[in-house]
Amino acid sequence: MTTMHSPALEVAPRPRRWPKPTLLIGLVLLLVLIFAALFPQALARYSPTDFDYQAILKGPSAAHPFGTDNFGRDILSRVIHGTRIDMQIAIFTTLFPFIFGTLLGALTGYLGRWSDAVVGRIADLVVVFPFLVLVIAIVAVLGPGLMNMYIAVSAVGWVSYWRLTRAEVMNQKKAEYAQAGRVLGYSPSRILLRHLLPNAVTPAIVYLMTDMSLGILLGASLGYLGLGAQPPTPEWGVMVADGKNFMATAWWISTFPGLALTLAGVTFSLIGDGLADALRPRA
Repeated sequence: MTTMHSPALEVAPRPRRWPKPTLLIGLVLLLVLIFAALFPQALARYSPTDFDYQAILKGPSAAHPFGTDNFGRDILSRVIHGTRIDMQIAIFTTLFPFIFGTLLGALTGYLGRWSDAVVGRIADLVVVFPFLVLVIAIVAVLGPGLMNMYIAVSAVGWVSYWRLTRAEVMNQKKAEYAQAGRVLGYSPSRILLRHLLPNAVTPAIVYLMTDMSLGILLGASLGYLGLGAQPPTPEWGVMVADGKNFMATAWWISTFPGLALTLAGVTFSLIGDGLADALRPRA
C-alpha cells in the first residue's frame, strides 16, 4: 500500500543564502589590513622613522615604490606601519561608544519613563553641536594625542548607538516572546539581556562597521589638524598633512596615504553593506 503525499503539505526546502560579494570582498580586504597592522615588518623594507638624507623627495622607484618624503623616509614603509595606528583608531573610536550606547539604549528602551527622559535630554544636548566641532573642542581642551581623541569621540559618539538600540528594544519588548517571558516569571534582567538585546543589537552592529570607516577618517582629520597622532608617528592623516606643502613637486607624499585611507573606508563600508543584507530578516 502506497501512501499518497499531498503537494500542499510538502515543505519546500529553504533556499541557501550565499554571502554577498561585497561582504566577501570587504572581509578579504580587512584580512589584508589586519595582517599589515600585526606584521608590518614582514611587508616593510625600511624603518618608518629613520631619516635618509641621500634619498630626500625621491619619486616612486624600484627601491622606494611609493617614493620618499622630505626627510628621506620611505612612504611605503610608513603607510604599512600606519595601518596599525589607523586600525587602532577605527577600533577605539567605536568600541566604547558601541558598548556604552547599546547597553544604555537597551536599558532605557526597556525601562522607559524617567530614565528614558533623562538620557534623552542628555543626548539632545550632545547632538545640538556638530559632531566634528564638539570633538575638536574637547580635544583642544584636553590636549592633542590619540588618548584624548578617543575620550572626545566616546563622549559624543554613543548617541547614535543609544538611539538605534533604544528604538529596537521598545519594539521588541512588545513581541510575544517577551510577553511569554514575563508570564513565565523571568526577571527583567534576563528578559533584557538574554532575549531582547540579542534581537535588537543587529542595527547597531551594522552601523558599527560604517562608523569604523568614519572613525578612521575622523582620526585622519584630527591628525591633519595636529590634534590626533603626533609626528613622527606614521599615521595616514599626519602623512597627508606632511605632504600638503609638496603637492606640486612631490605628489606621492600625500597621495599614497590618501589612497590607504580610501581603501580602509571602502573596506568597512563593504562589510557594513554585506552585513546589512545578511542580517536582514527574510520570509
